Amino acid sequence: MLNKIWPFFIILSFIYAIYSGNIFNINNAIFDSAEQTVNLCLTLLGTICLWNGIMKIAVQTSLIEKLTKFLKPLISFIFPEIKNDKKISKEISMNMVANILGLGNASTPLGLNAMKSMQEKNEDKSKLSNSMAMFILVNTASLQIIPTSVISIRSSLGSEEPTKIIMAVWIATIAAFLTAIIVGKILIKKM
Repeated sequence: MLNKIWPFFIILSFIYAIYSGNIFNINNAIFDSAEQTVNLCLTLLGTICLWNGIMKIAVQTSLIEKLTKFLKPLISFIFPEIKNDKKISKEISMNMVANILGLGNASTPLGLNAMKSMQEKNEDKSKLSNSMAMFILVNTASLQIIPTSVISIRSSLGSEEPTKIIMAVWIATIAAFLTAIIVGKILIKKM
């Protein structure tokens, strides 16, 4: 559907620009937005590379083990089916840590690894297990303490105070995280 709507609006805007004599402004906007896109991509790429490197270092050290132990009570509560599986708990912990650090792009491969491991333990391969469904909810809610990507975007777009949104992010993500857990637990019990 969107592949029909967007071309329609683009063509309509070109027709209107020609009709109103603003074709020069469209030309400038195209080149300005291309430049802004490249700058934004480079900023995000640098941030993602930095935090991916930090996560790789954390995996090589005992930091992930400590974080897994720290998150174990929470993971055991949220995912009671897998509380004794150290491999899956570690993968979920790494995904949660990446999300807490605001690294949505870096957490994706970690989340896919966790889902793959949970699917291997899943008895009915045609349906999501309760843990898999809860993991999707928790991952989508994405508790964030350091919203790295958002700060990078705000910084690259010239914000004078790119970190000013941290308190709002904390409130929103904590509310979303708690809501996902509560709703997930209620719905899973009914199934």
